[in-house]
Amino acid sequence: VQTCALPIYVILLIGAYVAENHPILCTRIEANPTRTLVVADPRVTKTAMMADVYLPLKPRSDLALINAMLRILIDEGLYNKEYVEQHTTGFEDLRASLEPYTLDHAAKITGLPPELIRKTALLYGNAKAAFIGWTMGVNHSTKGTETVNAINNLALLTGNIGRPGASPFSITGQCNAMGTREAGFASGLPGYRKFESDEDRKELAGLWNVPVERIPAKRGLAYPDIIEAAVAGKIRALWIIGTNPLVSFPNIDVLKQALGNLDFHVVQDGFHPTPTTTLADMVLPAAIWGEKEGTYTNSERRVSKVNAAVAPPGEARSDFDIFLAIAERLGCREELFPGWQGPGDAFDEWRRISAGRLCDYSGMTYAAIEANGGIQWPFPEHAHLNPTTARRLYADGQFPTGDGRARLLPTHWAPFPEQPSKEYPFILNTGRTVEHWHTRTKTGGISILQRMSPRAWLEMNPVDATHLGLRPHDRVDIISPRGCVSKVELRITEIVAPGQVFLPFHFVESNANQITQSAFDPISREPNYKQCAVRVEASSLNARKTS
Repeated sequence: VQTCALPIYVILLIGAYVAENHPILCTRIEANPTRTLVVADPRVTKTAMMADVYLPLKPRSDLALINAMLRILIDEGLYNKEYVEQHTTGFEDLRASLEPYTLDHAAKITGLPPELIRKTALLYGNAKAAFIGWTMGVNHSTKGTETVNAINNLALLTGNIGRPGASPFSITGQCNAMGTREAGFASGLPGYRKFESDEDRKELAGLWNVPVERIPAKRGLAYPDIIEAAVAGKIRALWIIGTNPLVSFPNIDVLKQALGNLDFHVVQDGFHPTPTTTLADMVLPAAIWGEKEGTYTNSERRVSKVNAAVAPPGEARSDFDIFLAIAERLGCREELFPGWQGPGDAFDEWRRISAGRLCDYSGMTYAAIEANGGIQWPFPEHAHLNPTTARRLYADGQFPTGDGRARLLPTHWAPFPEQPSKEYPFILNTGRTVEHWHTRTKTGGISILQRMSPRAWLEMNPVDATHLGLRPHDRVDIISPRGCVSKVELRITEIVAPGQVFLPFHFVESNANQITQSAFDPISREPNYKQCAVRVEASSLNARKTS
């Protein structure tokens, strides 16, 4: 790769199938004529087919790829030394941690030719601006947090942060995924405050006029730990809101055991019946989008307003109204929500609590958000900012740490937890298809989408299909040490490499989570939905056809 021939802008997508999962973002990437697109993905997806450089790496080897790229950038002097010295800490520890990640070592782990790894590193290191986007292909792993840290290392090492076109960017699927993280829940306090911080707890206690002892000093249980606690009988009641874990939770039999242990199981959802609501002791009918008002915040930190187009049907009520009604019955409404009548009161409270924080909403109002088609945070009160001006974080190289410097954190690749074996020789990958969303609670009721994608399928490479004596459209069973998904249609395709198979996770009738494993990232507690070991057999349906 000659420096003079290098492109101006590079977009590197890692484990991000934007062509089907984020089609609007995909059209924007396609429309950019000045970019070079690099895609790292084990499957030859439609996104991979768009790429200028495609990296068909082995499953769960992305961390080794990134560390090898970091080492190349350091060894060849392509990192931004001035930026690293002025705005980061931990460079020497990072450099030392990268010693094992030679090109040959990374090539063995990833299955990529050494020259392709080096080409990718040089493209990224020499770009005027480089963007890294990732999604569940990175996050759904026992090494998800470390891989995101490595991505951030790559951006920080090259100064590709806080500049136009340059960023590490988590591509989130839900429209308010950013908003929920800012507001806090079991893992953190509102406004990116920490349970463990005495200062943060004291500040919130003062804002809420409550004793500081009422604010917990450690985080609550994460999702998988809640389920394990229910299995152990430590949690006796569970309130599930707007999710369908009977399809989406890994190793589903563990969840069924947990729900069976409960004394009281409540599900609050806009749809019924679903696999989860049918097991509930009580169902609270909730309003859905278009039947309620409020704000949501997208991945670029843009806050938008949504208004009710119609009233909720029947007895359905908005989540907000349900929460206030429960607080009323518990006798704590006025203490927790003094004077609140509508979602606007909650937004005003959020403006107050977020003031002065990284995610400062204090200068926003419902009227201003609607008038401007959305406003990006930070938008502090009395700042006299133009609502339409893009607000770029970290442009000054200052980060929300004690010394204002970003941390370069060493990371280490390790094999995924359940390796293939003689009994279970295939690596299962799971994911989405464009026609459906998550557990098909909504999209399963739309006839055109159902006609386009009515059932699950399994993708397998022709080499493996020939070895097993399988033909296109055969029905097969996918078996792991935990369970079996039966009578799934086989698609024989070179989209997947030999030794790998792919199954979409949307379909309760062929639930991929019958066979996924109970393995979780130790920090984020994200499930390792992908890379479990399975075998594939012709189902009895094929035998009946043959006979």
